[in-house]
Amino acid sequence: MEANTDALDLIWGVEDIGKLIGRNYQQTYHMITSGKLPMVKQVGERYVVSRKKLVAFFMDEAA
Repeated sequence: MEANTDALDLIWGVEDIGKLIGRNYQQTYHMITSGKLPMVKQVGERYVVSRKKLVAFFMDEAA
């Protein structure tokens, strides 16, 4: 049986999102709430993003 890799692609929480993009908690929270990371969604009281979408966003910005 093959594991669902889409579920493993999710990054939960401001702190873990910040670690991936090299920013601290406050910088990441500001980027999320100001709309600079539009792919990040709020689920209840937590934020979640697809690792693939976040990496693709920054790769497009660098190009």
